[in-house]
This record gives sequence, C-alpha cells and structure tokens, in this order.
Amino acid sequence: MTIAHEVTGDGPDVLLLHSTVGDRRMWDPQVPALTAAGFRVTRCDLRGFGDSPLPGKPWNDADDVAELFGDGPVALVGSSGGGYVALELAARRPDRIPALVLLCGALAGHPKSPERQAYAEREDALLDAGDLDAAVELNVATWLGPAASPEVRDALRVMQRRVFELQPPEDPEPEQIEVDWDLSTITARTLLFSGAHDLPDFREIAEHLAGVLPDARHVPLDWAGHFPSLERPDVINPLLIAFLRNR
Repeated sequence: MTIAHEVTGDGPDVLLLHSTVGDRRMWDPQVPALTAAGFRVTRCDLRGFGDSPLPGKPWNDADDVAELFGDGPVALVGSSGGGYVALELAARRPDRIPALVLLCGALAGHPKSPERQAYAEREDALLDAGDLDAAVELNVATWLGPAASPEVRDALRVMQRRVFELQPPEDPEPEQIEVDWDLSTITARTLLFSGAHDLPDFREIAEHLAGVLPDARHVPLDWAGHFPSLERPDVINPLLIAFLRNR
C-alpha cells in the first residue's frame, strides 16, 4: 500500500519528510511558498503517522518514499527523523538526489545526550502511566523553541496526539527493515540547520555531517528549537528556496 501523500504545483521535484513528532501537516507553512517559487512539492505521511497507519508487518521508510519519486531528480527536505530517511535515500540513490536539506536531522547511532535520555525516560514514564496529555505537553515543551507561536504549539499538540493514537504504547510496532547504507555514497549538495534551543544532539549531528559530506553547509540558528520551519517560516522559506534554486 502506498503511503498517504499529496502533490502540489509544477516544476522541479521537492519531497518533504516530516519529523517523528508530527506528520505531513508540519509542512503547511512551506508548501505554498515552494509551489509559488515554481517547485512541484510532494509531502507524505510515513507509516504510523498522519493518514498512514502501521502496516502490521516489517517495512522500510526509504523504500516507501522512493515509490513516490517521479522520473527525474528529486530534492529532499527532511525534519528530524524525516532527515534520517532523507539521508538513507540520498545514500542509496545518489543518482536521483541532487540536493538535500536537513532541519535538525537525526542520525542513527549518534550517542544520546543526558538531556535527550532524560526526555525519553520521562516520556516513557508518562506513557506507561497512561497520561497521554502530559506526554503531549512534554513533547511540545521539549521540541519547540521560544519563537513558536501559540498556534504552532497547538498544531504540534494535534500531530503528536495522532502519533500516540496510531502507535499506542501498549501495542509494540513491527520492526523496520534495516538496509545497509553508507554516508560516503552521498553526493548531494546539503544544507544543514540546527537550533540553539534544541537538544544538543542535533547540533552535534549537523556539525558531524557538515564535516563528512562532500558538499555540505551548516547554518546554526540562535533563535530556533527543533522545528525552525514551523517556528519561523518567514526566515526558513527564503533560505530553503534559494538553496533549492542553487543560488
């Protein structure tokens, strides 16, 4: 079954991959700007998010997303966990991915900071206690920086609640199919964002990737939390468009 997705606009292809705290609705501030700038924008819900339920059997996110590719090159924009999927796609299909944008992107194997470990343990405790409201609020407080408006905070609450609905803590989800891939095969131009108000893990990941990818630039944002594209789209959208236009 193809994952839920929508396509808007005409022009060079851009595919948006959401964080594991949200779903494709997190890109609401970007889609109109990208389509107005002349891009064909696809955004999807990975399995277990938004309108894509878990399949009940092992799957691979990158393979699911690859089914949405057209015939030509595709630029990838990934947030957090969606950034990890983007990295896997860029490594496994370098001939198809000329450009890559990672907004506070994740990287498997990166050691968890004490702050991230404390967050994970607190979330687990709240979910074990059945306190979904408090678990939602923990995620809003952890992942959004001070620039986020009340409307953005409400939007993240809705998306995070949907994640808990589709992935109930009492029902273990099937495992993802792991595919071997290597960062060294990535050839895409890469733009990396990190936020000063985010957990330190994601700045460290951005700095690491900027040092190992062949054509990468890291832009630290002193005002941002984990979701700069939601918190300040007025800042991120022009930077995103300029990069995708290779300017």
